[in-house]
Amino acid sequence: MLEIGDSFVAGIWPGKVRAIFNDKGVRVDKATPAMPAEVLGFEGIPNAGDPLQVVEDEKVARGFSAKRQELKRFEDAKTIRKITLDNLYDTISDGAIQELKVIIKGDVQGSVEALRASLEKLSTKEVRLAVIQALPGAINEGDVDLASASNAILIGFNVRPTPKAKVLADQEKVDIRRYNVIYRVVEDMQKAMEGMLKPDTKEEVIAEVEVREVFKISRIGVIAGCYVRSGAVKRSASVNVIRDDTVIHSGKIASLRRFKDDVKEVAAGFECGMSIEGFDDIKTGDEFEVFEIVEVARKL
Repeated sequence: MLEIGDSFVAGIWPGKVRAIFNDKGVRVDKATPAMPAEVLGFEGIPNAGDPLQVVEDEKVARGFSAKRQELKRFEDAKTIRKITLDNLYDTISDGAIQELKVIIKGDVQGSVEALRASLEKLSTKEVRLAVIQALPGAINEGDVDLASASNAILIGFNVRPTPKAKVLADQEKVDIRRYNVIYRVVEDMQKAMEGMLKPDTKEEVIAEVEVREVFKISRIGVIAGCYVRSGAVKRSASVNVIRDDTVIHSGKIASLRRFKDDVKEVAAGFECGMSIEGFDDIKTGDEFEVFEIVEVARKL
């Protein structure tokens, strides 16, 4: 039986039951055996199928969690050079690896599972593709640590790394690849594994912008009152709209203004008005990741 206030461990994550809801969405005080229930109080997202074990108290739960996380890191850790899509085929040819490890982070569980299933079908005689972790949520420092320890490639599907995770990835030279279409992920991984990766394009972030006000103007649409935190916004660039660390829309900048004047560029430290082509669901607190598509020569 599971009751409110119980401490537990689910997979590698500890938690304490804050609330329980039955299958009709009604709040209840306890969940009995074989009863479907929704439980609030997890400190992390366990994998589907992980057992949930009730323990004596919160201290015991955290102790179990710490040991399980340490064992997982130890199991995944290998002292081999970092693998990227650019050096993958050469590394396979040298015989340095027989297994390509991948970590997937996505916006929702359904996307994560679909991407996992697609990638695991790519295994060949030379290299086996193994998804060592697949979870919804933003790419965090723990994901980068795991990728570094296990020499894995980190794939973000409609999500981005947190600022600290981005810095850590640069330090650890962890390859983070971001996508919003599943077939592009599969295509890139397959080409890399076969040594046929051609020059490609990628998003190069040129500015980070904070939405401070939202204005609805008749016959024009929604204008975001923004503050440019870093870089420089260019009128010709595109934008990832980010809410709660998840990319909810990508599109071209429709207009860029300073006061009443149309401008081509706005530098860091200045305010501006911005609209996005075909997207009006902008809210105060959203973040704009301004990027340009640049061509990158692959080294395979």
